Amino acid sequence: MKEITKSAALIAAASGIVFGVVAPLSASAADATSPLKWGRCAGSGLDPRQQCATLQVPLDHDHPDGQKIDLAVSRIPAEKPSARRGALLLIPGGPGGDSLGDPSGKGQKLPRTVRDSYDLIGFAPRGNAPSTPASCGVEHRDLALTALRPWPAADGSVAGNMATARRIANACARNGGELTRHISTVDNARDIDRIRTALGERKLSAWGVSYGTYVGAVYAQLFPQHTDRIVLDSSGNPDPVRAERAWLQAFEVGVEDNFPEFAKWASAPGNPHRLADTAAEVRPHFLRLAARLDREPIPWPGANPAELNGNVLRQTLLNSLYDPDDYPAAAELVLAAQKGGELPAPQSPPDSVMQNYTAVGAATICNDAAWPRSTAAYQKGVQESRATYPLTAGMPRNAMVCAAWPWQPKQAPVRITERGPSNVLLVQDERDVATPLSSALKMREAFGRRAVMVTVNSTGHEAYLANGNACGDATVSRFLATGERPRQDVHCR
Repeated sequence: MKEITKSAALIAAASGIVFGVVAPLSASAADATSPLKWGRCAGSGLDPRQQCATLQVPLDHDHPDGQKIDLAVSRIPAEKPSARRGALLLIPGGPGGDSLGDPSGKGQKLPRTVRDSYDLIGFAPRGNAPSTPASCGVEHRDLALTALRPWPAADGSVAGNMATARRIANACARNGGELTRHISTVDNARDIDRIRTALGERKLSAWGVSYGTYVGAVYAQLFPQHTDRIVLDSSGNPDPVRAERAWLQAFEVGVEDNFPEFAKWASAPGNPHRLADTAAEVRPHFLRLAARLDREPIPWPGANPAELNGNVLRQTLLNSLYDPDDYPAAAELVLAAQKGGELPAPQSPPDSVMQNYTAVGAATICNDAAWPRSTAAYQKGVQESRATYPLTAGMPRNAMVCAAWPWQPKQAPVRITERGPSNVLLVQDERDVATPLSSALKMREAFGRRAVMVTVNSTGHEAYLANGNACGDATVSRFLATGERPRQDVHCR
């Protein structure tokens, strides 16, 4: 999701803003007894109204009086105090993303009626800098997206992926410390309730995106009495056994759902990045090039890995399918590889950022649910996947670091049920590469009477105020501002 999603690209976009807390501003009377001492946020590019604070939470929630860690929190107060309803928590995707800058960023896309009603709250989930940071100190080669996403060898072998899993897992066991053992979705949900308490709110509203929908769903399951209006945007399957392993497999369907849109774009007359004369020709064209690069990689200095091989091309396509605005990135790489000329300049976040992202992502995914340990199980899944879904070449059923994770999950994944208030609104694009509609329908089914779902006839990951449409945006905005929710599931064409 950024998770098993576009996280690294999003981190790269945000890495120019450094958040922190400096000298506090004057506190209001209401803040005087709060553990949150609001101050100015360090860094640039932020709304001057945004404030930052640090909240201490237990490292282990089962031992609340033990060691503490820091959570970085941000806010922009409601713009119309007389209309203020409460706090709207912006829950980021990931695992590995944060929403510290979101009150200044996407929060300002919210309509005025919503901004009048809520303090907009962002945070860096546990392990994410500038909260107490996690790091496994993994090797540089294992920070590549084609290593973190388990693309098998050109012949379909998973032996190399199992070796990568062992290297990363051993690094986390050696360097990750106790924090790495205490990063999970349940930990995030319990942290959120600590944030709610620190804010002085009896109930909390939330807008979760991508992996954040799972955090929001688990929070709503564990703390239903403290939820107000909950928006889950681009939801994965809340599988009570597999958790994120089900999200990885969903890329098979997600890529297939989205590739026809890419193919239409890539064959459109007048497109400077045109790859073929017809949409039908784009798929075989892409698959032939990927197979050629499997056999004959092209050197790519400065990239990680330092070559353009078939899996790097496939990963670039997958990244581009998150947002139609990103289609040119995949097409440019295809055209450059065909011509044999200079490849585009590689873009990647600094290793220090990727170390943090990798540690948080690995810890969350592996601590949430147990993964198979058998090489044979992954090899069988990869072979089946490659035969049916050639665009993803078996990656979605392959072994991630969790196949060798040194610790067992502390508990089974939380089962999402219909027990609790009916205050959840799901919004979902029909064509979403990371959280396909088929996965979001599983979330809808799990919530039962508690939820209503708005399906949007649109393409891309993240629907509300992003890749959705005006109908879907208006429906979500109305719910947040007034509480009015469709009586039944709706389709926004």
